[in-house]
Amino acid sequence: MMFLVRSAFWLTLAFLVIRPGVDVGDAASTLSSEAMARGSQIIAQQIEAIECDSITCIGGKAMASAALRTSPAAADPMLKSPAGSPVPLPRARPDRLG
Repeated sequence: MMFLVRSAFWLTLAFLVIRPGVDVGDAASTLSSEAMARGSQIIAQQIEAIECDSITCIGGKAMASAALRTSPAAADPMLKSPAGSPVPLPRARPDRLG
């Protein structure tokens, strides 16, 4: 009996948290991109705080900071929707085949 009560409780709680009609995909992608941006900023600040005396250290810092920079245009897909096929499918049968 207790199993049924616990199951009903957790199912009700899950239904209240994830209601029908809520678009979870946009929220997840937005949250993910914000987390990546904040993480990159923190890492960049830590890299800039390192004091360098040699050329290899300065070069390493430059490479790390360049790797952390992302362009927003590169993250977006080139085509938002698939292009329509220029050829009608199925193709028309040639006249010589009858």
